[in-house]
Amino acid sequence: MKILVINSGSSSIKYQLFEMDKKAALTTGLVERIGLDGSRIKHKIFRNGDAAEVIKEIPIKNHQQGLERVAELLMDSEVGVIESPAEIAAVGHRTVHGGERFNSTTIITDEVVAKMRELIPLAPLHNPANLEGIEVARQIFPQATQVAVFDTAFHQTMPAAAYRYAIPNNYYTEHGIRAYGFHGTSHLFVSKAAAEYLGKPVADTNVITAHLGNGCSITAIRGGRSVDTSMGFSPLPGLMMGTRSGDIDPAIIYYLGTKLGMPLADIDKLLNKQSGLLGVSGNSDLRDIEARQASGDAEAQLALDMYTYRIKKYIGAYVAVLGRVDALVFTAGVGENSPYVRQHSCAGLENMGIKLDAAKNRSDSRALREISTADSPVKVLVVPTNEELEIANQTLAAITQN
Repeated sequence: MKILVINSGSSSIKYQLFEMDKKAALTTGLVERIGLDGSRIKHKIFRNGDAAEVIKEIPIKNHQQGLERVAELLMDSEVGVIESPAEIAAVGHRTVHGGERFNSTTIITDEVVAKMRELIPLAPLHNPANLEGIEVARQIFPQATQVAVFDTAFHQTMPAAAYRYAIPNNYYTEHGIRAYGFHGTSHLFVSKAAAEYLGKPVADTNVITAHLGNGCSITAIRGGRSVDTSMGFSPLPGLMMGTRSGDIDPAIIYYLGTKLGMPLADIDKLLNKQSGLLGVSGNSDLRDIEARQASGDAEAQLALDMYTYRIKKYIGAYVAVLGRVDALVFTAGVGENSPYVRQHSCAGLENMGIKLDAAKNRSDSRALREISTADSPVKVLVVPTNEELEIANQTLAAITQN
């Protein structure tokens, strides 16, 4: 059985095609910098134990174009791995916000799509991209069962003290206003991988997982269960991100509307698409910002200082939440690939038992690795996330049970 996993982000599309009998990836790929200069597709195929990669640097204006190119590559005579769309039994979609309506993996129907459209205001950067991926996949692979795997599901174990907001109760009971949390599939996957690395049962392992990409979140996990996370009712709050502000005084929204006369739609666009690293430095891609910082750019330096300062604050908060921490885990594009961010996010946390080894941190390995000192009470790990495999497993479970 072959399952295609599509992970449509705000500026990227990750995809993998799995042979589920062997839990093996037949192909994997990344469409990156969608809508930006330098957009390209990295497409890798695995045959007879060997891997071959092709990189196509082509303009990709939107997710529609990106997914069409992915479908072409999957069936390409030279770098493809299927001859017909009929070979794909199911398509698993990483979907961001399930609201109160969706709290588990769900087979996609027209009704599900309609409900997801109603939830776009809760995830304005990602839900439209997720829905576009679903619509295109339904056209290209009409015989396949389409399945939605929601980021919010993992965080449903948070206690009320963590997920409730201090507003009148009826806003929760009648309107479902609460913290939902996101990136749950990634946090779940890397927390299980960390427990395995530590040689401890998941139920006896406490970890802090920092998912740092264009979107960023950090989660406190006790015994395999999410007990607090930085994102909330939407993916906007918490850490500073590529284009999102992260935590902000809510009175600023009132001020923007009443004093500056900004319409709500413009405020939403400001906080979700024009803020974060982009708002402070003029760039949303951390690679560009680090390059500018290295040459002495003051705005880039400030953006990095703000970015890592907020990560450090949440680490400290979640040490307090968990009490005992076995490991701090960095994952996702920035977390896995930026020694600078890891170093400055951990600097000064030695009294909390977090001691980074500078040489190990600079390693360019892409494998799961330990980057803390030998005597660090808290292990600091870099764990490559594999949301796609987790989504494939959940998709298989959903279509098997249906």
